[in-house]
Amino acid sequence: MVTRIDGAHPTDDAFVSRVVAAADDAVDALDDAPPLARAPLGPHREAMRRAKLLVAAFLAPGGRQEGDTGSAARALEFARALREMQTASGLFAGGDNLESPPDSGFTINDVGDILELIARAPEPARCRTPLADVHEVLHRVIRDATPALLAGGVHTPNHRWELASALARVLRHRPDEAVRARIDEWLAEGVDIDADGQYSERSANYAAHVSNPALLALGDILRRPDLHDVVERNLASTLELIHPDGSVETVHSRRQDQREPAFPVAPLLVPFRRLAVERGRGDFAWAAEVAGRDGIAEPQTVLADVLLDPVLARRAPDPVAPPLPRRAMLERSRLVVDRAPDRDLVVYGGSDVPRMRRIRSGLANNPTFLRMFAGGAVLTSVRLSRDFFGLGPFRAQRLVEDGDGIRLEERLEGAYYQPLAPADRRADGDYALVDEGRFAAQMAFDRRGADRLALTTTITVRPAADGVDLEIAQEGPPLPWALELAFADGGSFEGGEPLGDGIVRVGADPARYAVGGHAIEVSTDADGSGFARYRPGEDYEYLGGTDALAGPRAYVTGRAPGAAGVCLRRVPR
Repeated sequence: MVTRIDGAHPTDDAFVSRVVAAADDAVDALDDAPPLARAPLGPHREAMRRAKLLVAAFLAPGGRQEGDTGSAARALEFARALREMQTASGLFAGGDNLESPPDSGFTINDVGDILELIARAPEPARCRTPLADVHEVLHRVIRDATPALLAGGVHTPNHRWELASALARVLRHRPDEAVRARIDEWLAEGVDIDADGQYSERSANYAAHVSNPALLALGDILRRPDLHDVVERNLASTLELIHPDGSVETVHSRRQDQREPAFPVAPLLVPFRRLAVERGRGDFAWAAEVAGRDGIAEPQTVLADVLLDPVLARRAPDPVAPPLPRRAMLERSRLVVDRAPDRDLVVYGGSDVPRMRRIRSGLANNPTFLRMFAGGAVLTSVRLSRDFFGLGPFRAQRLVEDGDGIRLEERLEGAYYQPLAPADRRADGDYALVDEGRFAAQMAFDRRGADRLALTTTITVRPAADGVDLEIAQEGPPLPWALELAFADGGSFEGGEPLGDGIVRVGADPARYAVGGHAIEVSTDADGSGFARYRPGEDYEYLGGTDALAGPRAYVTGRAPGAAGVCLRRVPR
């Protein structure tokens, strides 16, 4: 046993047993795991994830792997494999970010936890098993990596906290004033959390896997409870984003998870449980139960944290589910979550594209503006597509609460350019290459007069007890539009005009998407003209790419200018 679970407080034996059993099962599954070279996170990170699992399972009280020298010997193999991946710089080869200080920091965080697990182990386990050799190999790894971690830089917001937490684990292993000074230098920038409790990347994935665990570790090692306050703020915000299916909303994310319809809450088990106990929060205890209801995700992390931090093993407060109905608004993200007993709605108007005028990694690009959960029937995305200068689908520039409703607003402009003034003309025709917002050409657009054409779109979202009503109003030139409604797999359409590949058009009669005993009905007064397809915009189409969704979809179509209504309802089957 690495540390007393906690003699001063009641222990949640059922939780600890579940964690240990999950880790034992994960050790058994290593026999069928792919080689390190094919690991999705890269070989050096996977080597330490496996070593951490094996060491924790070896030391876990009451587990099948407890005291199994075979597990300790396998951990030594992975430790030696990591040592071979360490380059002359002290960083690691393998994966897409070669010799990256922050990517190496992920691995060093695991190295630091393994060293601490071994350091706290009873003398027989620490000195008379292969763990002694694991400790020696990883001590050399962390020693040789430290100079590069001290000097190295980062390239995403969350990397600052990952690198700082790796240095904190170096500090825990071996006190060093230069290491402490570098940690303080990163933390002096201030943690990038907004008034809504969202980190600047607004990503459930990076909050779960990087920022929250890093800040919890920094708070523990540096004795900085204010860093735990930051995590508590983020978790309180995340509470409002947990859906009935156990996913966390990602439509507002600025990172890769914005492309996914759902991110599981399971990886947030440790921070929710930790702060439920530490801060006495029943709502966090509820979230931790949701995170663990389908099993223990990433057992190597959870078990190591339980062994290193006795707080996690204590009994949590009684869970308190958030009340219904309720509405939460994240103003900085321009995201509204409206929950009722029969349905949950997400309304989003916070894309970065209107302001930055481009699609870019690190921006919130997702054009989905509405999602709806109705039991087993899930409307994963509603998008408005139209042909207007190739500027892509509707992305709101403003989100305004209007009584019980929510108003999304957008104004786009396209331009036709006039001849250059005599003073700007060149006989050789060699003009400046200028990007005018949708198109770039060697035409000195910035020196020309322009005739501008505008398209103004307002979508009013009015929640109802069993669904939502949409009013789509557009002012501008005549053009076709298509409202795309994409549903989660697993159901079928009843009604609508079949268009092939699981797609229907909704006309004068309603159509339903049904899953088991649940269904969402779509009806509209739109005239059905125009096209039934999604257009991603020139930023994608020029490169032959798309951000289009697949799977079952329904289209409502019409023509601008004018207004149309769409009604979405949860209906019995």
